[in-house]
Amino acid sequence: MLKTILKRILQIIPMLLVISVISFLLIKLAPGDPVRSFVTPDMNPDDVERIRQSLGLDQPIYIQYFKWLANLFHGNFGYSIINSQPVLEQITERLPATIGLMGTSLIVTLLLSIPLGLVAASYENTWVDKLLNSISYIGISIPIFWFGMILIDVFAIRLGLLPSLGMRTIGETSFLDVAKHAILPVATLTFQGCASYYRYVRSNTLNQLKEEYVLFGYAKGLSKVQVMGRHVLKNSILPVITLLGMSLPQIISGAFITESIFSWPGMGSLGINAIFQLDYPVIMAITLFSALLLIIGNLLADIAYMIVDPRIRNMG
Repeated sequence: MLKTILKRILQIIPMLLVISVISFLLIKLAPGDPVRSFVTPDMNPDDVERIRQSLGLDQPIYIQYFKWLANLFHGNFGYSIINSQPVLEQITERLPATIGLMGTSLIVTLLLSIPLGLVAASYENTWVDKLLNSISYIGISIPIFWFGMILIDVFAIRLGLLPSLGMRTIGETSFLDVAKHAILPVATLTFQGCASYYRYVRSNTLNQLKEEYVLFGYAKGLSKVQVMGRHVLKNSILPVITLLGMSLPQIISGAFITESIFSWPGMGSLGINAIFQLDYPVIMAITLFSALLLIIGNLLADIAYMIVDPRIRNMG
């Protein structure tokens, strides 16, 4: 198990290098010119060229990349082209907000989807199962940005129960204020995530209910709650750990979209603004941090799978 973990950790650096090369090329090949942000209609062409040189954009792509990479190895992510602020400082300020939003929605998703999946499988083809299936179909089908806007319209605009934008109320520093602002974005992410996880848990539970150990448990006199809680639950959630690692890209991309809708001050909103403004250093830094989060998340999912399943742990 320890050897497997060490191998995965050693793979992080080459994976990030490959991701950085691909991302750098895609950014440079994308249409647009960040110099236009500084150009005015009456500006002299020589001044425009000096701006391009000061930003290092007059050099070949491979030289720009290696200079960026050299700075990266020294812990320097560069400065934003738009606001001239250190990129690393901007990301570290916003990273906790993104992790908090993603982590909270993921925990709520698991707390809801696992018991709902077990209940639906226990009462297969009943009205409970059909109702939960219908809700899950809606959750899978609705685009996340549309659902977020519906929540804003209903709970923030029409009912006035919850704030629609931002992370804090001006002048407020309490945790309750942050929690109140987080309800709508967390609900947006949870609704779609819960729909997918629920169906996976339900399907696995139905398969487990056909196994002989379930019949043996009933033969011993165990109740349905005891059989489901002691035996079926553990075997049903094992594949969910794998699904968790596979779905991390969707969770992160969904968080980025949700942050833009609710003006949540995280990496997502920073990244969207950087893309529109062609702020290359910020885009590259956010891409690497997002990739690192995905790699670490998948590693943690693999570790959890090895801990829960002795067969995988012994193979490692």
